[in-house]
Amino acid sequence: MRVVIVGGTSGIGLGTAARLAAGGAEVFVTGRSEERLEAALKQLGDQASGEVIDARDSGAMKALFERLGTVDHVIITVTGRGGAGPLSSLTGDAITGAVQNKLVPHLLTAQAALAALSPGGSITFVTAASAGAALAGVSVLAAVNGAIEAAVPGLAVELAPIRVNAVSPGVIDTDWWSGLGDEARAAFLAGTAASLPVGRVGTPEDVAVTIEYVVRNSFVTGTVLTVDGGGRLKA
Repeated sequence: MRVVIVGGTSGIGLGTAARLAAGGAEVFVTGRSEERLEAALKQLGDQASGEVIDARDSGAMKALFERLGTVDHVIITVTGRGGAGPLSSLTGDAITGAVQNKLVPHLLTAQAALAALSPGGSITFVTAASAGAALAGVSVLAAVNGAIEAAVPGLAVELAPIRVNAVSPGVIDTDWWSGLGDEARAAFLAGTAASLPVGRVGTPEDVAVTIEYVVRNSFVTGTVLTVDGGGRLKA
């Protein structure tokens, strides 16, 4: 099994790469940082290779898949930090940046991968549970992630027999939260953990288990699976 993980050099992407490689998959990871790529490949070992690439560059993504040849599965974990905050205070650049840094690269990557995917292969988007949340300050993030999730059923029909799914994580302890600063991040994660039915926030491995499920199960397509520790159950 040959798997490409776009955004696979850190966080959820790296956790997924490690899990799939441990299960015998040949894994190819991409990221925008040479330093992170080197660290990821060192961690992943002989089952993995990779390349520095910006998923927002459609030409570069098409060229990558032409070089790679046939692949079985593509997992897209690309994200961005922009777009959080009250709508009244967000700039136009922040709003368009949220779209350009997640929605656009997810769809461009899926498009670029089509010629390389084997029949019966799959595309898995990693969105976020904000897509279904009613929380102040995350409306733009919800719009971006919701747009990706809305595309899943249609793409599953359009691209069949290639399978298309999304995994929608809740609060996961990754570097995505580093912009808060150490103290604020620790307080936020602790408060979130206390509020969740499972009593903790998620780990990249929690999400990787679900991604592996949709990748390996050939009878799953057109689905969005939420991995949020029960966050959606809160009033």
